[in-house]
Amino acid sequence: MDAVDNIEAAISAVAEARSVPLSASCVVHRGEMLDLLNKVKKSFPTDLTKAMQIVKDKEKILEDARSSADKIIEHAREEVADQVSQTAIVAAARKEAQKILSDANSESKRERDEIDSYIDSRLASLEVVLNKTLDVISRGRDQLGGIDTKHALKDLKD
Repeated sequence: MDAVDNIEAAISAVAEARSVPLSASCVVHRGEMLDLLNKVKKSFPTDLTKAMQIVKDKEKILEDARSSADKIIEHAREEVADQVSQTAIVAAARKEAQKILSDANSESKRERDEIDSYIDSRLASLEVVLNKTLDVISRGRDQLGGIDTKHALKDLKD
């Protein structure tokens, strides 16, 4: 037991001691009380030394605690700043990706329209060439068949 426990045991022994009739005195077992008080005497210097050391180290303990708390707070602030900057970076990257995707889609549509226009003009040219070729083939077949074009035109006038 430490000094406080021994003192509390002594107080309890006195409080529970048998009273002397018509007096404020009580009867306490001398051996038990001396034993408790000797224990208090033995443990008191050790406990007192510990208490004095704690009081002496109190400022250092508090300063260490403050320093530790400041480091934890600074670390938390750095983490929050990192997370905020990462969030900002991610948002900027998403915005840039969306812009790049939009530009690519616009460029793709523009190029597709150009290609469609080019193909349409080439097909139109091919159509003209094919129509002329069909006319030549038709005339050639007519000549082979013995139809005179001049005759056919003359019949149409009448």
